[in-house]
Amino acid sequence: MQHYIEHPTYSRNPKKKTDQKTNFEQLWRGSLLLLLTGPYLPVFAAPSIKLDADSFSVAPSTITYRARKGDTLSTIAEYLTTTSRNWVALQKINKIPNERTIPIGTPILIPVALLEQIPASARIVAFSGAISANTADGKDIPLAIDTTLQEGARIETGPNSFITLALADNSRVALPSNSQIKLSHLRSARFTQSPVTEITLVRGRVDSRVSPLKENKGRFEVRSPLAVAGVRGTNFRVNVSDNKMATEVLHGAVAVAKNNRPAGLPLQAGQGSITDAQAVSKAVPLLPEPTLTGNSALQQRPTVRLTVDPLQGARRYRAQIATDQAFQNTLSEIESDTVEIRLDGLIDGNYFARVTAIDNQGLEGYPSITAFKLKARPEPPFPIGPKGKARIANPSLSWSEVPDAIHYHIQIASADQFTQLVSDDATLTSAQFSPPKLALGPYFWHVATVVTRDGKDDQGPFGDAQAVTLMAPLELPKIEPAGSTLAFRWHGESGQTFVIEIARDAAFTALFLTQESTAPEISIANPPNGIYFVRVKAIDSDGYTGEFSEAQKIVIGGLWRTSDGAPLINTGDITPTGF
Repeated sequence: MQHYIEHPTYSRNPKKKTDQKTNFEQLWRGSLLLLLTGPYLPVFAAPSIKLDADSFSVAPSTITYRARKGDTLSTIAEYLTTTSRNWVALQKINKIPNERTIPIGTPILIPVALLEQIPASARIVAFSGAISANTADGKDIPLAIDTTLQEGARIETGPNSFITLALADNSRVALPSNSQIKLSHLRSARFTQSPVTEITLVRGRVDSRVSPLKENKGRFEVRSPLAVAGVRGTNFRVNVSDNKMATEVLHGAVAVAKNNRPAGLPLQAGQGSITDAQAVSKAVPLLPEPTLTGNSALQQRPTVRLTVDPLQGARRYRAQIATDQAFQNTLSEIESDTVEIRLDGLIDGNYFARVTAIDNQGLEGYPSITAFKLKARPEPPFPIGPKGKARIANPSLSWSEVPDAIHYHIQIASADQFTQLVSDDATLTSAQFSPPKLALGPYFWHVATVVTRDGKDDQGPFGDAQAVTLMAPLELPKIEPAGSTLAFRWHGESGQTFVIEIARDAAFTALFLTQESTAPEISIANPPNGIYFVRVKAIDSDGYTGEFSEAQKIVIGGLWRTSDGAPLINTGDITPTGF
């Protein structure tokens, strides 16, 4: 038998066969393009095996070798497949009568299933939260973007923690909170690079987005203690909890089978199934994507709030937040038993929300993805008052101070949507504002905080609208003392009570009388002669206490007056003696 010697360092020592195959593979990968486009470039393989553009070609799911002088199926199988014993399979596939007398130039088709599998890896493309990763021998793996994980690695996520892996064929594997997987099998077929991936889901969930495998005859499986889900190019989810495995197919197809049983349940896009210790349940349709109501596109509070239109058949809802629409970089997730979903802990920025409905079996349906902006800072101040209503001629609006505020922005409107502003001031430096004279009636007001960031003014969102109704302040009629009785009436409303104060000074520090009344009137015996000041305030039936009325000065008894008309009073004459 004639042999080709293609490299001066070639050795016939069988112990070096593995190294020779490895060297060949490295040379083949590095020079395939030159082989196909340039002049002849010999690549070492083995005696009687010569690979160049004329003798060797690679297709997505096969390789083709054209026999040369002296080749046998045994030598071809030994150096291009996993074992020389594969010559029998090659003979059947290629219908070659005699494996030792192969005509020169005969194309030998070798399927990907017979090719040797070489190690592959997974690459970290995004992660957040508390995550641990270990090699097959238990060593810790420092986490960083673009860190590669080899076969046998284990990954575990903590609460509200996420990691996304990219495989060699650009498939994506996303592991959400409280989940654990093992990269049980990370290989690719020699020459064709067809991926062979097997992920063991120990607990929790895994979301797989697999590149199409139909053409390259690759394999992708997610295994659990209960079953295995095998796919051929799809987007699907697997969840292991409570001794059950849920499989949900969003695109493509999946076959779910109990471990060590060849027959599997085919699941098409839009179908899901539950596997327990006994069997794989029948396929059921997944719930459709939920619809968000309200204005979720702009979130102006630190707590993100999403409201779902109730979906028939949904037991609860799951929401995830990510910085990208593909949800590689997931940051937060939560489940809710109601249509009101709330998430905390996000900084201001642009996000995507992915919301799914979960049925009574625990199967998760199609996702609804919505983009939103979070602009909640600087947070608005807390409003102090007035709230509800104000019986005062010139009300003053006030709020709490924000330490970093350089000024505040207040708006007053006649409608709660603030489409009709009656006052708008963005330059207030104090935490109160007295608006221009306003007509009586209902109004709404809110305040925003303005701080300095990166040398520029940064205004946060307005606080919640505060409703206030301006009402006419209580006014006393002109009081004219007559005879021995001091009596007067004023306008009141049903259900009000009143507080009447009479003092000897305009500051009402020396009170002569404090009296409550359920009627808008008072009648008392005249106090001793002198000058007095009178005021009244009303307490509404809802507990609102208005401001005191304008004080009115009254004079009791005859008084001597000075030349300029001012009363001349003996201070002893106005000492209270009672009634």
